[in-house]
Amino acid sequence: MIVKVCGMREAENIHAVEALGIDWMGFICWKKSSRFVNERPSYLPDRCKRIGVFVNPTIDFLIKKVEELKLERIQLHGNERPDFCRLVKDMTQLPIIKAFSISTKEDFAKTSLYEDIADYFLFDTKCTTVGGSGESFDWQLLQHYQGNTPFLLAGGIGPDSASIINNLHHPQLVGIDLNSRFELSPGRKDVALLSNFLLNIRNHE
Repeated sequence: MIVKVCGMREAENIHAVEALGIDWMGFICWKKSSRFVNERPSYLPDRCKRIGVFVNPTIDFLIKKVEELKLERIQLHGNERPDFCRLVKDMTQLPIIKAFSISTKEDFAKTSLYEDIADYFLFDTKCTTVGGSGESFDWQLLQHYQGNTPFLLAGGIGPDSASIINNLHHPQLVGIDLNSRFELSPGRKDVALLSNFLLNIRNHE
């Protein structure tokens, strides 16, 4: 299972979280976020994939952040249309993760428009903010996703979620996205909490 830790910003913390053996690390490139990466950290991970998280970006801003943070994947977490997602993929030649906010089974319908564009989907909790709410949606709704694109699960996954995650079964579930419930403060993760959680996940696998 892919483990993505999102909302990273501080060099020392980045290094410590990377050492846990995670697969992907997310850097939030949205100025309204309290975890916004305004400047390139003095250390960037090289043992896990670097993911840039964008919300309705301009192409120029996105390209700038791709180069600045040496990004290896693009997560589009806003209301980006399929044609924009395809343009980003063509211009960057990077895999695309398209995020969707979920609260009812009907919310999965829009994923069909992105099936041939996105390499991964990410299902997050629908809320008034753009992610980072610390709340989960009803994960039983995942059974209504019948698409062919693999997805990561986000939203409200915390230190006490390991047993629930271990018992989730869906043919397209390939990873989880960890963020606010593992934080000491916005952008700074509790390494001990993450370590214990990952141990529980990996022991199950």
